[in-house]
Order: sequence, then structure tokens, then C-alpha cells
Amino acid sequence: MPISDSFRSHWKWLLILLVAICAGGYFLWSRQPAEAQPADKKGGRDAAARVIPVVAQPAKKMDVNVYLTGLGTVTPLRTVTVRSRVDGQLMRVLFNEGQVVREGELLAEIDARPFQAQLTQSEGQMARDQALLANARIDLDRYRVLLAQDSIAKQLVDTQEALVRQYEGTVKLDQGQVDNARLQVTYSKVTAPISGRLGLRQVDPGNIIRASDTNGLVVITQLQPVTVIYTIPQDSVQLVLKRMQSGERMPVEAFDRDQKVKLASGVLLTVDNQIDVTTGTVKLKAQFPNEDGNLFPNQFVNVRMLIDIRREATTIPSAALQRGARGLFVYVVKEDRTVTLRDVKTGPAENDMTVIDSGLNAGELVVVDGMDRLREGAKVDLPSRDPAAAGAGGDVPRKKGGGGRRKGGDKASE
Repeated sequence: MPISDSFRSHWKWLLILLVAICAGGYFLWSRQPAEAQPADKKGGRDAAARVIPVVAQPAKKMDVNVYLTGLGTVTPLRTVTVRSRVDGQLMRVLFNEGQVVREGELLAEIDARPFQAQLTQSEGQMARDQALLANARIDLDRYRVLLAQDSIAKQLVDTQEALVRQYEGTVKLDQGQVDNARLQVTYSKVTAPISGRLGLRQVDPGNIIRASDTNGLVVITQLQPVTVIYTIPQDSVQLVLKRMQSGERMPVEAFDRDQKVKLASGVLLTVDNQIDVTTGTVKLKAQFPNEDGNLFPNQFVNVRMLIDIRREATTIPSAALQRGARGLFVYVVKEDRTVTLRDVKTGPAENDMTVIDSGLNAGELVVVDGMDRLREGAKVDLPSRDPAAAGAGGDVPRKKGGGGRRKGGDKASE
């Protein structure tokens, strides 16, 4: 019975697919590393006998600083909107935008002629009332002499004494009006209430300004010193409070967004009185001298606060740590130039060093580079020409007869 063309076509494609699967499987098998492939029982080398070049460094004893980190915002100690305290025409502006000014420095002038006229009027009124008071006192003295001679009634003396007290009150009222007029003249000159950096000018000369204006003339922000408000987890609050209650000044450092450039150093000022229930954090405030002006208001910074120092802690380079199914581990180089996998428990880290709480002793060599091809019991070679390994004491002295590198492995270690 003749085979149809459709049937031949189906078998043809099925055969092609089978050949492709076989070829792909062979390709993947051939790409496996030599350590994963079975050893040749007749003459091949075992995978464990291959020497893998690595860089190793010993675990060291050293003091490690323990930090708390958080994201913070630069907040000025004082921010003041400069407003006029009197109504009038703005005559002159004596500052430049962005200028750094000192407290009491003249910023602007308002037309002072109306206030000067009011001052002159008040001074004249007071001079007149002072003259009336002086005349009333003279008359009072005369009346007292006449009363002593029994020449006038005592009622005239009492009336004159009341008139003197009336004029004295009038003179005090006049004095208050004079002082107020002088104050208005003083307010016509707008000065800086604090030292700091000026913002953008809000009003141009020639405009009529009022004390009730919302925007004011300009905003002054204090930059030296400056504070940073940042947050830490609520679990660390008690540790910080104990350090503060002991009277210690806790150093704080501010870094840029990438945590690479140190911007300023300061001290912790205070801790907020409540925890934010939405984030589980508490706010802290630190103060920085900011003499070089690296911190700018409302700038986001990374804050690092020193809370403890681990003395004589066992540390290794952070690059040596590996993560597996059982957790963190390192490859330890033994005396026979083979590596073993060691589970470790880590503590705090500083820069590129990590504290090892358990699982490793000081002086043991750990692999920091080349561990991607390592397996339990693999033989390694520690190049003495590697500056990092040599400087850290990572090269292990070779036994006699094994001083050179050999592709077939170190016979002394076999």
C-alpha cells in the first residue's frame, strides 16, 4: 500500500526534531566544567586533583565600629521670612539674592518721611505738656507756702496737686507717643533678624509694602550650624537613649546620595518623643557646624551614627562571604592546599570588612577571589605574585619540593 506524502512529511520533521534534541543534549554535556564530569577511571585525572588559582586572605583581629544608618533631610535651625513692620513705599533694596548676611545688617529702606513728621509732632506735644507741668508745680509750691501762712484754703492746694498729677500723666503719654514715633522711624530700615543666606527677592523697589504682606521681602535661612533630621528603626531606640543618658556625645556623619562622599561631621542632639506607627521608626536630630557649606537646606543625605565599637573582633573581607541553602559560608584554605566549606555567622560590617561572630578563627585563610569554581576538597594555588594576597599574608609557604607551579597539581599536597 503506498505511503501518503503527508505521512512521509510528518516522519521527516519528527526525525529532524529527534536529531536536534540529541545534539543539544550532547552540547550541554560537553559544556559542563571538568569538576562536574566523571573522571576517567583508566587514566584521567580526578576533578579534586585539579589546582585552581585563588586569592586568599587571613581572618584578622581588629576593632570594628558599629553604625546605625538612616535617610535624613537637612533642616535649618532657623528660617525667617523678613517682613516690613510698617506700611510704606519701598525705596531701596540693599542686598543681593543668595547673599550671606549677618544679624543686624541693613537689607532695605522704606520711606521714613511720614514717620519722621509724626515724631516731630509728638515731640512738640510733649514739650508743651512739659511746660504746663512745670508751671503747675510752681503754682503748687506757692499754694503750699500760702497754706502754711493760713492765707488760702486747703482746697486750692489739693486742686493744684491733682492738676500736677494730671500733667505728669499727660507728659508720660506724650513720652510714649514720641518713643513709638521713633520706633516707626527705626522700622523704616529693614535689617536682618538672623545670620544666614538670603533667598530670592519677593518685592521690587517702588512698591507699597505692608506689615500684613504674606510673602515678605525675602527669606533668610541659617546655614551655620545646620541640623539633619533622620530616622532609625524602633528596635534601636533604647540603645541610643542609653548612650545619651550616659552623657556621651554620639558622633554622626552625613554622606551623599551614593554614600561615597562624606559631607560633614556632627553630633546627635536629641531623639523624638514618639515612634511613627506607620513606618516603625523614630526621628533623630543631629547638628553639624557646616563651615564649608556642604549641607544645603532640604537636601537628602545618608546619615551614619556610631553607637558601639567591637574590640578585637574576628573580621574577614566581605568579598569572601557566599550565600547558600544553609546560609552564609566561606571557603577556608587548609594546610594541605585544599579548601573546605565553613558555615559562619556574621556581625556588623565596616567598609569592606565583616565581623565573624562564630565559625572562623583569626589567622585562618579564606578565599576572596576565584571561589566560583571551588568545590569541597578542591586543591588551590595561592599566587605569591598577587599583591593583595602577598600583602595580607595570604600566600601559604610551600613544603620542600613543591615550590613551583605544576599543571598536574602539587605533589607535596598529594
